[in-house]
Amino acid sequence: RYGPKMPLAVDCTAELVRCKVLDSSGRLKSHELILSYGLALVRFVNLITERKQKTVRIPLRQLAREVGIPVWVVDLRHELTHGKLPRLALCRKGCDVVLDWLRKMYWNRQLGNNLCEKDEDEKQEQEEVEANAELDRDAW
Repeated sequence: RYGPKMPLAVDCTAELVRCKVLDSSGRLKSHELILSYGLALVRFVNLITERKQKTVRIPLRQLAREVGIPVWVVDLRHELTHGKLPRLALCRKGCDVVLDWLRKMYWNRQLGNNLCEKDEDEKQEQEEVEANAELDRDAW
């Protein structure tokens, strides 16, 4: 329907879901899965934060914070791009967190649903913020 102008969130979701399907198929070795997840995660962080960039370069960590992406996901992107490849478990966790972010920030709005109980959502979001803060401290 959109042709070449596919919304970024749709493209990112498709890539991340493709990674999960490949992972569950058992066909790929762990280093191949790391590369697959890695590409999808790097593209997500780059594409989502790119829209917020101004004429003056703003650090990715700051941009990610502004849109609600956990800082440790940006650190994971940095490791995938510039450092040693992370463990598969961390890539899987990053994919889950990013898919959840896409669900909350894009898909729920597109579908027009608030997922019923706001109180439970707020409580869950607070737990996620606390868990992400722990990951920020411990993961790197």
